Amino acid sequence: MKLSILLKAAAAVTALALPATQAMAQAQDWPHKPVKIVVAFTAGGTTDILARMIGQRLADKFKQPFVVDNKPGGAGNIGTEYVVRAPADGYTITANSVGPIAVNPSLFKKLPYNPVFDLAPVAQIADVPNVLVVHPSINVKSVPDFIKYAKASGSNMNYASTGIGTSSHLSGYLFTSRAGFEAVHIPYKGAEALKDLLAGRVQFMFATIPSVIQHIKAGKLVAIAVSSKNRSRSMPEVPTIAESGFPGFEAGSWFGFFAPKDTPREIVLTLNKAINEALTDKEIDARLVLDGADPVPGSPEKFGEFVKAEYEKWKLVVQQSGATAN
Repeated sequence: MKLSILLKAAAAVTALALPATQAMAQAQDWPHKPVKIVVAFTAGGTTDILARMIGQRLADKFKQPFVVDNKPGGAGNIGTEYVVRAPADGYTITANSVGPIAVNPSLFKKLPYNPVFDLAPVAQIADVPNVLVVHPSINVKSVPDFIKYAKASGSNMNYASTGIGTSSHLSGYLFTSRAGFEAVHIPYKGAEALKDLLAGRVQFMFATIPSVIQHIKAGKLVAIAVSSKNRSRSMPEVPTIAESGFPGFEAGSWFGFFAPKDTPREIVLTLNKAINEALTDKEIDARLVLDGADPVPGSPEKFGEFVKAEYEKWKLVVQQSGATAN
């Protein structure tokens, strides 16, 4: 009788151990087929460019294709949810950004998932500071001068953004709130915002550095300050908003890789190591900085803590601004 019980117990333990053993074997064999990198935006944007740049290095290292699959729509929610629902086997991952990951859970009241908890952080790629840019006709070149101009203009100030609830919008809201002047927020669909700023139909905008750096160099826009904690390596001469009279101001964009929540840790660590190797490569580092992105290598745990902190920060800002996408 006792022997029978012992045999049943041993069989149960063996059965429980099999899935873990199989998962470890799969992780060690990863990747043995192409890996899909889902980008929740259209081709040509910052997320897409970074995904393709790092994806090519991963393909070279692992001798398997890392194929970018653009799934735009719903402010990044469609592509993000696709990865949340994907098998957690390491063959579907996402290169994503602050909006869909840290802002949208608060902005969209009926989002059927929460990417902060339903995705596994793999590796941060880069910080991409927003830069406060103004039309040259305003004739200001510093934050204090710009605030004086804005306050003197009364209710005639307009600022553009790439959409309600985007980093561009919320950075503008944070800045006008702390600076103490009113400005009308005009949301656009993507690049249309920049067109109206260049034409002088709006006075200012917070834009990612890669999207405006060439216009700044050409003198078509004036960079007043960057919204990141530290100065950008691509524009070291431009001060931060924090050092321009607003201590603690930080409202940049960031990008990183995520996998479905239950992806084996061995695969997450393998990917993290390979991505960090790519980011510390001199060629990749130089390309990122030239395009306005600051590489941020680090562990999955460090990235996960950062993402949760960003979620809490933007949750409060969304509540204060009253922004909603539903």
